[in-house]
Amino acid sequence: QVQLAESGGGLVQAGGSLRLSCAASGRTFTTYAVGWFRQAPGKEREFVAAYGWRGGNLEHADSVKGRFTISKDSDKSTVYLQMNSLKPEDTAVYYCAAGGPKIKYGYVDYWGQGTQVTVSS
Repeated sequence: QVQLAESGGGLVQAGGSLRLSCAASGRTFTTYAVGWFRQAPGKEREFVAAYGWRGGNLEHADSVKGRFTISKDSDKSTVYLQMNSLKPEDTAVYYCAAGGPKIKYGYVDYWGQGTQVTVSS
């Protein structure tokens, strides 16, 4: 059983920055692809960024490229999402996820509980 615990959400003004953290249990990083999704009110959950399965390439959604960066600390079993130049349209609940090679297409085996990010204009 994989457990994912997000933290770091909050309220920030447009143009500001936040860093989200996701602490993963066990050997998640060596077994699963790990990444971030988000869900805005009234919208479907969408892919944000992920590490590939078994250390594959990083991927970021086009909507966040150049602004958001995923990183990880394997010693701490933690994955991060650094979010810069935030926009009001980035407002959403952000979820940490673990899955297989097709994680960016929503093939997720485990979800965290989510953390709210609100960007004011």
